[in-house]
Amino acid sequence: MLNRKRLVQIVFLAAILCFLGACSKTEETDSKNLDNDESDEISIMVPLHTPEVPNDKLKNELEKATGFSLDITWIPASNYDDRVNSAFATNSLTQAVPTGYGTFIQFIDAIQDGQFWEIGPYLDEFDNLSKLNEDILSNQLVDDKLYSLYMGRPRSRAGIIYRKDWADTLGLSTPTNTAELYEMIKAFTEEDPNKSGEDDTLGLVDRTTLTGGSFKTMSSWFGTPNNWGEVDGELLPEFMFPEYKETLNYLKKIHSNNYVNEDFPVTSKTDQVEMMVNGTGGVYVGTMGDVQSMYNDAIELNPDVEFDVHNYIEGPDGEYGVFSNPGFGSLVLFPKSAIETEEELKKVLEFFDYLMTEDGANLIIWGIEDEHYEVVDGKANIMDENQHLHDLEVKPYSSFEIGESASNGRYEGYYSYEPRTKADMLYEDNDNYLIEDPAFTLISETYLNNGGHLDQIIEDATYNYIIGQIDEAGFDEAVENWRNSGGDAVISEYNEAYKK
Repeated sequence: MLNRKRLVQIVFLAAILCFLGACSKTEETDSKNLDNDESDEISIMVPLHTPEVPNDKLKNELEKATGFSLDITWIPASNYDDRVNSAFATNSLTQAVPTGYGTFIQFIDAIQDGQFWEIGPYLDEFDNLSKLNEDILSNQLVDDKLYSLYMGRPRSRAGIIYRKDWADTLGLSTPTNTAELYEMIKAFTEEDPNKSGEDDTLGLVDRTTLTGGSFKTMSSWFGTPNNWGEVDGELLPEFMFPEYKETLNYLKKIHSNNYVNEDFPVTSKTDQVEMMVNGTGGVYVGTMGDVQSMYNDAIELNPDVEFDVHNYIEGPDGEYGVFSNPGFGSLVLFPKSAIETEEELKKVLEFFDYLMTEDGANLIIWGIEDEHYEVVDGKANIMDENQHLHDLEVKPYSSFEIGESASNGRYEGYYSYEPRTKADMLYEDNDNYLIEDPAFTLISETYLNNGGHLDQIIEDATYNYIIGQIDEAGFDEAVENWRNSGGDAVISEYNEAYKK
């Protein structure tokens, strides 16, 4: 038998071992908890489109709703792309990286090299991410694989904003084709629509861009392909189609008659809008939703001003078409340098899945109900007295949106100004007439390396033709220059990819 002293020693030793074991388990548990805390933090860099970084009100709401801790790096939109490229070069990207399509294209080689996660196989595991629009997802594939989530945008917001009061004064109806639009532009310039007795109006105001100004939209009305079109099974760039030249001649006629601001090739959007606001311009071709801010500023100068919006303008062939955007504003990539494991990736995707719930989507777009917005007729209305608060605390988070209202279920916006409500309706109507870009997801190494120079050749030739600096022969010469500068290689590479 063990003596009493020996028994006490054994019990004491057992207690020591038990204590040490418990400590070890406690340390192990604490270590696991620490690991969980770290893995439950989501890091993201976000472009900031407002003057100030938002406070933490919405960040706290998102953390409370998801259980994740958010590490957000706000970067001014003006140098966001540079910061993304710098972070990529220094291997310091965050777990989620929103990119514009231009930056996304720059990362194609890295994507193909396996430096970003392919997320397509995981989407069906998430109730909300699985609802993303398949057509829009198809516009962001790389080698038929999905690497990104998209922040949705209307497929086409293009149309016209025009001075309805001027049209009423001159007895003009809403134009339904390019001929009627030309007559409106002419009348707005020549027939004193503001009854000032002065030669102080322009029928059309335009700006320096072939993609967001008048030319791209008008070329759609004339039946021009969207960047690339198909002839006998072969892809060719839009400027090799006769409809492109028809558009050139249409705008050249407007310019030669002084119906548009003469310096439009160097006019900023700010100055273009200002001409509509101050009563100089009568027709604006572009995003129809701009009518709201345009009206808000214009009534300060002229309380009687009236605008209207319209989309359906038939070309000479009697058909209406409008160029299509890919359906997204930016794409979110997930770098392997910041996300090491599949488990970690799924946690990051879980956070983005919440952003696609109705609650999550409404939070980041509209804010907190009855604090930032109210629901009117089933739509979100930002109260006038809370507009500044919304701009300060909520608007920056719109860069977080995944999907669009059709897929994430958030409220549409309520607008008391009827033309702005009408613009949203016309966005949806445009979906029935979209002209797609058949080369959008195709890759040309030549274009990746030299696209900026090639685009500039055609842009300069387009502007110079419209303002009368070159004739048709000069434009054709520019096209030959484009082909000899690498354009033929781009055509060949796109067609090779198109036929796979």
